[in-house]
Amino acid sequence: MEDSATAQDPILVFDGDCAFCQAAIRQIRARARPRMFAASWQSLPEPLVRPHLQRLDREVLLLDQGSALRGGSAALASYLGTSPARCYRGMALCLRLPVVSLLARQIYRWVAVNRHRMPTGTAACALPRPHH
Repeated sequence: MEDSATAQDPILVFDGDCAFCQAAIRQIRARARPRMFAASWQSLPEPLVRPHLQRLDREVLLLDQGSALRGGSAALASYLGTSPARCYRGMALCLRLPVVSLLARQIYRWVAVNRHRMPTGTAACALPRPHH
């Protein structure tokens, strides 16, 4: 956790059971050094994450005092936007452009569905199957 992060700061929340998700966040932290705190939903207090469990199984969420502000690529753009490095803040701005954000959402969905097939992915990374 960043020293400056408090309970009032937004938190990027990811699936800690997914090795691919853990590796991706670890890489972003190492390279972009975002100032925002990121944590697995499994490590957070249950009342904070309970309302969002269905989404948290499928996407990262930006939570602020229990409310989901953004999910998926938009949440990652917010996370990158807190980097001290200008290039990562610029990348975050680009991800917010209308056409780019649409493409980023589609790519994010594809990666999320296939995260168990990605490098470092395991069977535990697979999204829950829809009930028919």
